Amino acid sequence: MFKETKTHEVTTDVVIFTIEDEKLKVLLVKRAHEPFKGKWAIPGGFIRISETIDAAALRILKEKTNVQNIYLEQLYTFGDPLRHPDSRVITCAYFALIRSDDIVLSFDDNSEITEVQWHPVYNLPKLAFDHKEIIEYSLKRTRERLEFCPIAFQLLPEKFTLTELQKAYELILGKKLDKRNFRKKFLASAILKELNEFTKSGSKRPARLYSFDKITLDSKRGHFFS
Repeated sequence: MFKETKTHEVTTDVVIFTIEDEKLKVLLVKRAHEPFKGKWAIPGGFIRISETIDAAALRILKEKTNVQNIYLEQLYTFGDPLRHPDSRVITCAYFALIRSDDIVLSFDDNSEITEVQWHPVYNLPKLAFDHKEIIEYSLKRTRERLEFCPIAFQLLPEKFTLTELQKAYELILGKKLDKRNFRKKFLASAILKELNEFTKSGSKRPARLYSFDKITLDSKRGHFFS
């Protein structure tokens, strides 16, 4: 019987979405070495023997992008035997939605990457490995989560307009939503707190500001869109 002494290596990759310049974007790093030298990729790396997968994901994210103290959700394990050109590598992927203003992108000069940038999800460059598939799966999971819980709040400022809320949903879903129907569903859901505050007046009519009711948000589990 054929016996292998080493079957695989394990990595973790982290998909982070944000909204910037009215576009849904994903955080990518440019690789400094082969394989896929000069190609963009999801931040990721090998898991150390002494650490958990969660700890590895947070460590790698901080080392490569200086992003830290954010909530990551485990997405899926990708294990196609051909996903890495040089060896058998299985990756445990994570994903998160964050506000772009909450982080300042930078990276240590560790020679593993040369750049860190946000890229529009719907206009991605050619990616290393199977990272396009991982991003697409992350977007699919995010869309599914929207039906049960309004996770788009993670992309919005603490105070926002209904227009900003709808725009976040449209960017994630990749389609336009009916304004009247959208607002009716959300205002009836009891997860929004109407504030006695408005956007600053200018050329446009001031719009009322809202925030999420955190207590209701934590307990709410219903379909918002079908």
